[in-house]
Amino acid sequence: MNVTVCQSCGMPLTSTDQFGTEMDGSTTREYCIYCYKDGKFEQPGMTLEGMIEMCTAILKEEGMDEESGRSMLRNQLPFLKRWRNEGNVGNGPDGTATVAHAPIHAGAPSSDFASAVNDTLLTKEPVRYVTLPGKRLAGLSARTTNAIEMSGQGSIGTLWGRYFASEHIPATEAARYGCYTDYADGIAGEYTILIGHEIGEEERLPEGFDEVQLPPATYAVFTSRTGPMVEVVSEVWGAVWAWSHQQDRTFTGDFEYYDERSLDPEHTQVDVYIAVNERR
Repeated sequence: MNVTVCQSCGMPLTSTDQFGTEMDGSTTREYCIYCYKDGKFEQPGMTLEGMIEMCTAILKEEGMDEESGRSMLRNQLPFLKRWRNEGNVGNGPDGTATVAHAPIHAGAPSSDFASAVNDTLLTKEPVRYVTLPGKRLAGLSARTTNAIEMSGQGSIGTLWGRYFASEHIPATEAARYGCYTDYADGIAGEYTILIGHEIGEEERLPEGFDEVQLPPATYAVFTSRTGPMVEVVSEVWGAVWAWSHQQDRTFTGDFEYYDERSLDPEHTQVDVYIAVNERR
């Protein structure tokens, strides 16, 4: 059975007894039994922030560092179906992104949540380390932050649409990159996102495109499972956030790599390359 994740709490659904149920008693693979039962959410008043805090507490009980768990969830849960269009994120009085708070309710996902996540995601290490020469990428770019992207006012989705609408994209089978560079403050600050493809050093930059020059670097490579693109990209970044070697990151440039395995958006596998200190 292909593993999916609950579109409310992010729990990997590894067996049919974890599936939520509809009013007629049939099961749904969109939600887990702890979040969705008899055709309705078990905690209808739950907010995104409430879910993040509830799941953080569960992961902490199972031995995961609290801040690592919270960071992972903040970068995974907002992209799940239940929360994508809920308007949970707004602007505070100082202009920064804020998320509505709510109390944690009873009936939360049990320790099954933590064990399932640990089995399929949180214990996941890089599949390999590679050292690559520099790359020159061409595409469309924007300056953004994680908070902006979580607010629903982000630019990444728009950039992908504009890129594929461009007359300068290469053949369908050519690899695409989602490249993250120019970090202002590691994971906390602004960064530049470029959606594009690799070009030669002497190749002319297409009109209207920006470029990024990635330096030679060593990368920790995380590989997703095969599944719907919106799910697997979120999951593999969750593995990056949960990785116990955050101190090894150099932030010289990270990228998502989409090759022939990602041509079908419902059956996609993607690699995420995280720049790290050279391994000895």
